[in-house]
Amino acid sequence: MSKKIGLLLCMALMFVLILPACAPAAVATEAPAGEAPAVTDTELNVLCTPQEEWCQGMKQEFESLYGITVNYVRMSSGEALARVVAEKDAPTFDIWWGGPIDIFVSAKGQGLLEPYDSPNFGNIRDPKLMKDADNQWVGVYVGSLGFATNTDWLAAHPDVQAPTSWDDLLKPEFTGQVMVAHPSSSGTSYTALCTVLQIRGEDAGWEYLKQYAGQMASFTKSGAAPAKFVGQGEAAVAIVFSHDTVNEIENNQLPLKLTFPAEGTGYEIGGQAILKGAKHMQAAKLWYDWAISPEGQALGPKYHAYQAPTVNGVELSHPELMDANLIDYDFQWCGENKTAFVDKFTNEIANAENLKQ
Repeated sequence: MSKKIGLLLCMALMFVLILPACAPAAVATEAPAGEAPAVTDTELNVLCTPQEEWCQGMKQEFESLYGITVNYVRMSSGEALARVVAEKDAPTFDIWWGGPIDIFVSAKGQGLLEPYDSPNFGNIRDPKLMKDADNQWVGVYVGSLGFATNTDWLAAHPDVQAPTSWDDLLKPEFTGQVMVAHPSSSGTSYTALCTVLQIRGEDAGWEYLKQYAGQMASFTKSGAAPAKFVGQGEAAVAIVFSHDTVNEIENNQLPLKLTFPAEGTGYEIGGQAILKGAKHMQAAKLWYDWAISPEGQALGPKYHAYQAPTVNGVELSHPELMDANLIDYDFQWCGENKTAFVDKFTNEIANAENLKQ
């Protein structure tokens, strides 16, 4: 090999070695520190407890916003808890959205929920009341419990007034004329049950509940259903959350009058939680964050859901629904005793067979 060729080869080799060192560094594929990683989940499975229209609306809004397919099943809260317990070792759902937090307290006690420290917790109006101390659930709406009375029935019974106390429900004129869901399937009904026990104490409360059950035309499966049935004339009075009464009056034009028990009424904080073993954790966290944003909670009235928000920055659609005399409802106590109280009611007072749907 000539010296000239050898020199050229040496120069070429040096160029090959030096060029990569001079090239720009490769761009990192990981998210920068402090930023959330890109979501790669393409679907999300939601267990939904509020009314069907709101569940469907939230599905559509989330899909439109994030491009993630949402599969959901709507169940009453009692059914939902039973499903989550049954699927504990192989969960179908990633996130559970809606239903009174009593039931989330119960689910937490059974080890069914996944802690998550959402960056949107700062939006919550009252974190001490509306968020689990261990970040296993958070409130997404608030609703007060009331009575819905059929105004046509009142017109036909001019000597009877719409009930304004729990005692009024026991009056002879309302025998066989009251409807409520069964507490084994409905969080609404369980809220009513636990409200009575807190107002009257356990001994007197259970005695009252025996008489209360004797006034029923029938028990329903869904908590909101009694307002519809009473509005259609199947009974005189429904025990439901007030926002469900407003929905039937404003959107279905049913002849109902809303009243509240003067001595005090219970209320729900509707919750949400990521389920332990969720298969689409990134998408579940995205839904969780969105559901406690002002933008997410402002959607309720669009889908005829008039619950009060749990976050700052959202105007109440019906502030009068929170003007009732609300008791200091003990969500922790009601949640911890849910199984025992529902079993007692079902076994000793009224079974859960043939619930009206």
